[in-house]
Amino acid sequence: MDMDFSEHLNHAIECARDIASAYQTDYIGTEHILFGLICEEGSAAGRLLKEMGVDRTRYQEHFRSSLDHTTRVSDLYTPRTKRLFSDALDAARLGPFKTFAGTEHMLYAILAMKDCLAVSILRRMNIDLYNLALRVEQLVFAPGEERGKAQEQAQQFRQMHRKEEPFSPSVLFEEKPDEEEKESDGLVPALAAYGEDLTRKARLGKLDPVIGRRDEIEKVVQILSRRTKNNPVLIGEPGVGKSAVVEGLALAIAQGEVPELLRNKKVYSLSVTSLVAGSRYRGDFEERLKKVVDTVMRDKNIILFIDEIHMIVGAGSSAESSMDASNILKPMLARGELQTIGATTFDEYRKFIEKDPALERRFTPVTVDQPTVEDAITILNGLRDKYEAHHDVVITDEAIEAAVKLSDRYITDRYLPDKAIDLIDEAASRERLRSYNGPKELKELEEKLERTRMEGEKAAKWKDFTRAAELTVKAEKLTKELKEKKEAWLERRSAAHLSIGREEVAEIVSSWTGVPVSRLTEEESKRLMHLEDDLHKRIVGQDEAVSAVARAIRRARAGLNAPDKPIGSFIFVGPTGVGKTDLSKALAESLFGDERLMVRLDMSEFMEKTSVSKLLGAPPGYVGYEDSEGALTERIRRKPYSVILFDEIEKAHPDIFNVLLQILDDGRLTDNKGRVVSFKNTVIILTSNVGAHEVKEVSLGFGADAEGESGEYERMKENIDAALKKQFRPEFLNRLDDIIIFHKLSKEDASRICEKILASVQARLRERGIRIKVSSRARSRLVEEGYSEEFGARPLKRVIRKMVEDRLSEEILAGTIASGGTVIVDEEDGKLTFENE
Repeated sequence: MDMDFSEHLNHAIECARDIASAYQTDYIGTEHILFGLICEEGSAAGRLLKEMGVDRTRYQEHFRSSLDHTTRVSDLYTPRTKRLFSDALDAARLGPFKTFAGTEHMLYAILAMKDCLAVSILRRMNIDLYNLALRVEQLVFAPGEERGKAQEQAQQFRQMHRKEEPFSPSVLFEEKPDEEEKESDGLVPALAAYGEDLTRKARLGKLDPVIGRRDEIEKVVQILSRRTKNNPVLIGEPGVGKSAVVEGLALAIAQGEVPELLRNKKVYSLSVTSLVAGSRYRGDFEERLKKVVDTVMRDKNIILFIDEIHMIVGAGSSAESSMDASNILKPMLARGELQTIGATTFDEYRKFIEKDPALERRFTPVTVDQPTVEDAITILNGLRDKYEAHHDVVITDEAIEAAVKLSDRYITDRYLPDKAIDLIDEAASRERLRSYNGPKELKELEEKLERTRMEGEKAAKWKDFTRAAELTVKAEKLTKELKEKKEAWLERRSAAHLSIGREEVAEIVSSWTGVPVSRLTEEESKRLMHLEDDLHKRIVGQDEAVSAVARAIRRARAGLNAPDKPIGSFIFVGPTGVGKTDLSKALAESLFGDERLMVRLDMSEFMEKTSVSKLLGAPPGYVGYEDSEGALTERIRRKPYSVILFDEIEKAHPDIFNVLLQILDDGRLTDNKGRVVSFKNTVIILTSNVGAHEVKEVSLGFGADAEGESGEYERMKENIDAALKKQFRPEFLNRLDDIIIFHKLSKEDASRICEKILASVQARLRERGIRIKVSSRARSRLVEEGYSEEFGARPLKRVIRKMVEDRLSEEILAGTIASGGTVIVDEEDGKLTFENE
């Protein structure tokens, strides 16, 4: 019997051709055919698709974004589309009428080809594919009859044709457990519902390799082999690898590398959250937990692993009953009828487990420490293959070393190896996405093509056929250009082997911490060797102070200082306005890349006894404890690489010095919530005016001219040391790296500062298109007016603001100075003059 397509199906295929032409694709794929079926609204498939919520407009949006203008086929139809035609005819032959292939047969064939683009678009539209497939199956094989008949016919068809894919859409889209889950359900249904078999996953190769945790695994095996109290609990900081130890045990059991006693054991991971979820009525939770416990007690070979084991305390309890999960499990744990491995953090163990001695004594703690840098590198090398296979990116040795070392240094609020693994994972992900996104040029071309098409459609709508024709020609040229460039890019991409190195990892660290990439990748030794040059660009007239600070910083970074102490700790002493705060900002910029990475605390705000709580946060029991954050600890927790400036330290309450002693000695503080904040990556600077008068007296003394600069500096330092000893406790001064003396500024220093201030004024005016030239006489006049031995550079800044900036702002607002002009500032009869060039 001759087979052919129905009239509706022919119309749908014709519509698919028109769609391909309208969207200027050189092929007709499954997505075009499905679009044609949707457009044929009077057909069986068109009506069914509309009933199932397949909206034409929504489909069109997804269809447009899915088109590939680079695809080329020898014929108009792709191989998949040709197969659709054949499959639709086959489905029609098996149907009850055995005549024409209609739109319903074509839709059946599309759904049977589950990995085609048409089905993918339906998935993205959140269409219920299972019910759609059932209805199509019914329509094709047994219209008007019960569902079972249709599935029998589909099964018969599948057996007749021996398709490599099952030719029954309802079978394809039915949600059902895979074979391994079926097997698990048969063995331990309660555990299958609330957990997973880690030993089975290990046998199937679905667990990552566990490296460097042999001691911890052996300790767990040792405790599990005990007669009583054989329940280990793994305690460690988040991300150090507690769960990995249990996975390592599962791998060891799967590979037979455990004692005979544990050889046939199965490790099940139990989710407390799944147990509690949905237990609305009293008794629901207890019933679920009892099923799990009964299953474990019947099968003596099951070991339960409860991650976040502290959650069993209070889980399932209510206001009417104190019977929580921990109280239910205690008797079984005590009798040895239930073998459990727990995992939790130090804080949560102390907070939840230790406060219940009856629960605590049933567990044996196993501490899981953070691995060393060398061990973390070994762990990442062992995981490299898994991540390379997942991302299809080569991970170099440099990337692994950088991930571990940069995370260890710059990400202080997380732990190895977790933070290093996350860096590698994210760097590989970013590199892969970059390769898929394509160059910016392609995106711009695609946008231009889309705009041209939209303008063409608009012109045709308004009957402007000349304009529409021009835009059609333009769109064709753009399509051709886009195709050529995309093909060239695809060739380059396929030929290239993606890889990540130190630079890619540094970019991720930079995005997490805010430390500039250049600071992460640049050799620190080179940067530190030129630290004085960097500081001198901003600091004028304080050569001894700059040299002393640079020497101390180099000494600390060379590893000669204790590793847990701050990078450097200094007290800056000198009169006001000589550059103490500026040097702090310059240090923040030179060491950490941004002068804003300076935490400034004015000690005049910390004169009361209760001021310590401002630094650390309100202690427990006080109002606002939960919401309060320490002014110091919280800022360092978020930005661990900072310069901390304690301004006018002599004004602080004596209790503040006890906090400072701990920072200077141990490099750490504990805030009000018990979190340890590390100060090992900070520079501590204290400023003081104690002994500032000594600077002036020495500088103005009779021997000042006769002695060399170094002699003068040493004499000043002796006098100021004596003044500081009267003000501060000796144990506090002894913990500082150095006492830095700042000279008073000379007139030559004031001239150089004047140059810097005027340069910043010129830079701001340049943004407005105005140039300014200041004569040497005008500069001298500004220095004469602004120089002060007593107040340093601050009066000079005020004079420049008053005599230059104020006058310029008036002239700009009056319109006498326009953008693009040049202003010459000169001096005449002791006053500054402003003229346009």
